Amino acid sequence: MTTNNRRQRRALLCASAMAAASMMTSSAFAQSEPPTEMQADNGGIADIIVTANRREERNQDVPIAITALSADRLQQQGIAKEQDLQASVPSLVVGPNGQGSRESQSFTIRGQGATFQASPGVVVYMNEVPLPAGITLSQQGGPGNFVDLENLQVLSGPQGTLFGRNTTGGAVLLTPKKPTNDFSGWIQGRIGNYDRREIEGAINIPVIADKLLVRAVGAFHDRDGYTKDVTYNKDRDDEHWYSGRIGITFRPTETIENYLMVYGSKSSTNGTGFIHKAFNIDGLKGYGLCREGATIPFAVASCNVYRAADAKAAALGPRATALGIDEFSRTQTWGVTNTTSVDLSDTLTLRNIFSYQKLKLDYSYDSDATVLQQHEVDPNSYPAPGTVLLPGDGTPVTYANIYDAGLPRDNLRQITEEVQLQGTALDKHMTYTVGGFYYKQKPDGRQAGGAIVYCPAAFTGFCPASRSEYGSGQTSKALYAQGTFDFGAVTPGLEGLRLTAGYRYTWDTIFGFSGNYTPQADGLTAKCGSTAEIVPIAGAMEACTYSARFKSSASTWVAGLDYKVTPTTLIFGKVSRGYKSGGFNQQAVFATTRTFKPETVTNYEVGFKSDFRIANVPFRLNATGYILDYKDIQRAGADYNPSSGAGGAVVRNADARIKGIELEASVQPFKGLEIGGNFSHTDAKYKTYEYVTPTGGFGCNGLVAAGGRLDLSCLPFQFVSPYIWSIHTNATIPVGDDMGDLNFFVNYSHTSRQYTDPGVLPALQPGAYLEPFGLLNMSLDWKGVARSGLDIGLFVTNATNKLYRVSNANVYNQGGLLYATTLYGEPRMYGLRLKYRFGGE
Repeated sequence: MTTNNRRQRRALLCASAMAAASMMTSSAFAQSEPPTEMQADNGGIADIIVTANRREERNQDVPIAITALSADRLQQQGIAKEQDLQASVPSLVVGPNGQGSRESQSFTIRGQGATFQASPGVVVYMNEVPLPAGITLSQQGGPGNFVDLENLQVLSGPQGTLFGRNTTGGAVLLTPKKPTNDFSGWIQGRIGNYDRREIEGAINIPVIADKLLVRAVGAFHDRDGYTKDVTYNKDRDDEHWYSGRIGITFRPTETIENYLMVYGSKSSTNGTGFIHKAFNIDGLKGYGLCREGATIPFAVASCNVYRAADAKAAALGPRATALGIDEFSRTQTWGVTNTTSVDLSDTLTLRNIFSYQKLKLDYSYDSDATVLQQHEVDPNSYPAPGTVLLPGDGTPVTYANIYDAGLPRDNLRQITEEVQLQGTALDKHMTYTVGGFYYKQKPDGRQAGGAIVYCPAAFTGFCPASRSEYGSGQTSKALYAQGTFDFGAVTPGLEGLRLTAGYRYTWDTIFGFSGNYTPQADGLTAKCGSTAEIVPIAGAMEACTYSARFKSSASTWVAGLDYKVTPTTLIFGKVSRGYKSGGFNQQAVFATTRTFKPETVTNYEVGFKSDFRIANVPFRLNATGYILDYKDIQRAGADYNPSSGAGGAVVRNADARIKGIELEASVQPFKGLEIGGNFSHTDAKYKTYEYVTPTGGFGCNGLVAAGGRLDLSCLPFQFVSPYIWSIHTNATIPVGDDMGDLNFFVNYSHTSRQYTDPGVLPALQPGAYLEPFGLLNMSLDWKGVARSGLDIGLFVTNATNKLYRVSNANVYNQGGLLYATTLYGEPRMYGLRLKYRFGGE
């Protein structure tokens, strides 16, 4: 029996045991907790209880642009990770953003998102605390966070008053299901193509009714990859992870409640299936890295070697690659959060929210995605792993494109502490929250990496790998207050007219160090990456290390009015300020670029939320329009010091104006049928984007010489899809009196093209535009089969098997790299799921 078969057999045996135990005790307790998804009293469209204002409210009553997805909707749409949210939320773009791991999924909302080496522009919260975020990757937390959620909420726009980490783009709130007074639970297994094997489950145990409640959650996912690496005979883009979570609610008295949540997850995969597209032959010739007709080994290679690599990649197609290294990707994360609530009176509650979390990331990747070979070699044969055929006599030479530092790339720990006072006054016409927040993230041990950034074909196997060690952290402190006043306290005629005002002040300190060097051919010296200085190999890391510290502070605020025109129609308008701290540059080549400054955004927004009926048919229509004044936008780019010859990275700044509209609508033509969708249009334009170029280049002002001022204000805005829309149908049909319900869900979503490069004109960066694409997802579930608690479902995502790109390397015209690679999205995925619920789940 193979290892894979044994693993599958153990998973099925575990599933059977849990199901049998649940059947024996399924009726032990009755439901007593309030639901978080409510059906309207008049049989209209269901509401979701959200926590955008750090308290439970109906989505339709909150004057904020929110997309909320229930647990059922997440399953129907096949949303199990960040990338699956693409086009399901207005103005939201999700993708790897040119990074070295597909597991790094960055959120961008209304054009505001992650920047290399900077804090995230959209922060993901689990149980009200921010998930730890990597530095070398824009990854927040690990896998398994979407399992057993009460709901998922996406808040668009600056959220800097009430939420911990200051952000400019928005927040994603993951709300886990908490323990209830039911003995209940569920277990689900899924099988599918690409040898998908998954098992998930949760069990809820009321140890002492109303006093001590426990909920435990576990998941295991395993799936083959959909990109074949012909060099190593491995599947890239696979999945293999497991996660667990336990939540404990303790109520020692009627006025005190403590919720403790402990979670952990671990992922280990074969890495990312980068697809090679092209080498920049003219650039290679310009740098003297290849020449036409050259055939002498270990001199300048023939440009035909690169053309042959291009041709071989094209012959492999979009679902196969020939990598030069054996990639991997590993994520480990765990954390503890604790929330204590004390009712000081009927109108005042004290809350304390503490978290301690760790995140460890390690990965390797082949960013040019080639194994160079002599172009006369049979295109159907490939060299053995670790060898390459060079021009000349075709002698295979051993190569190594990465230096294994034996340490993780990211290894950090994070602590947050927040104290809140929440209260009401004036006969509940006034609600307010006052609090303080502390955040600290720092390395949890040594972090290191190494790579061959570029090795000419003729020197494959002889280029030394650079070696780096680094570390950075951040401390953030904030005080805040926000309140909402209903003018009904003044006169009954103004009931429903509310003023919201909030203010926050934040102090940030960024600190870090970075060392990088490359051993030289003599074996005695090394070249520093930041200065290109030649130093003795002994002690090179210390000699090549620099450090920096940067402090900043800012105020953020919100002011808005909203009014209930009717009991089911809310109109609102607000102005809010967002702020994202500066950062430390681990790849600086100038002393003046070792840190970078914060960015700010001012958001002007109006909208309405409405429920109404036409011919007794329930409709829902929510709309938002906004204008953003976005200043000092952090934009990462390559950097070069012509005095020393050192190359690295820099974070520059720009200003922009962004405006757009967002719509969400649904209708229930008759009971059991819902039709809905969303639409967004985002218009983003730079107002200023200029900098002094040390090397010269092409900009909106034409060819600029070294030392001149390069204007990039005409550049398309990064990670913005001007048009995003989706439409769905959700139909439920009873199957006889005792046979349960059939539920059919179909969703089609469309994303227009987006530009991905932060600082190069489209004509100079092939592939920087990701083409528009549409995805069709469907599910069919038979729920409550013969009142047994058993659900049987079929699912398919990307039903039309659409080929679409989700990321681009954007180094085609970057000196020392000069290639184009890309990542494709998931192909068609389909399968069968069985789910058993008991105890009112």
